[in-house]
Amino acid sequence: MIDLRFEADVRVDESPAGPVVRPPVTRTATQNTPGPAETVVLYLHSDRYLSSTGEPVPGSARRLALRTGATVVCGRYRPAFPAALEDVYAGYCSSQAAGPVVVVGERAGAQLAAALLIRLRDSGAPPPRCAVLVSALLDLNMQAPSLRLNAAADPTFDADRLRRHVTRYAAGTAPTDPVLSPLRANLHGLPPVQLLVAGTDLLLDDSLAFAARAARSGVTVDLRVRPDAASLQAEIVPAMTDFITTWARTTRTPQRA
Repeated sequence: MIDLRFEADVRVDESPAGPVVRPPVTRTATQNTPGPAETVVLYLHSDRYLSSTGEPVPGSARRLALRTGATVVCGRYRPAFPAALEDVYAGYCSSQAAGPVVVVGERAGAQLAAALLIRLRDSGAPPPRCAVLVSALLDLNMQAPSLRLNAAADPTFDADRLRRHVTRYAAGTAPTDPVLSPLRANLHGLPPVQLLVAGTDLLLDDSLAFAARAARSGVTVDLRVRPDAASLQAEIVPAMTDFITTWARTTRTPQRA
């Protein structure tokens, strides 16, 4: 068992897929947002370069377990494609044994979450109940105007360094590959998707374009753009909680393209 350093009410265990955050046994959710205790959230953190902290269990994963009553699996993945997707797929399959699954991804983790949705649809495997993509990196071609227009809003986010990181992560796969860059994929038949992003985010255009393409493909989309990073951070967990608790109760089989 891992030492707890954030929320005294949750328990963190180890698993082959990564750390598992379990909600309190005596309380499955906050009074205002009850959630199904059997739900499993596969939480794909940002890559270390993109993450604001290096902690193995993000604070938002702990708070999500407390608010929803769901078990949150913080999936580990290798730092290169396609090995990272294989790791995430294995984590999803193992999570299914514990209950209905929801997938959450942040930045580079959101790229993997979206790629997982596409792989599951194309293989005919059972999809998650829904997915949440936060400040998502969805087009590894890295030509979105927001990378330039929003550069001054976050001087700590080095777009050139990110491009070098993306090149290493792609490991020779073309950035136009629709699995590597989910924004370029066929999005028909995906489960409901929530996208959370700040208007000042360098990756803003990825979320806006994905939301538009998914909606045109018949996917249920909940796009929320907040003015800046501070307001987004304050609303991430409540917004995810509302979306997850709504769709975790809903049985839905998407139509394949």
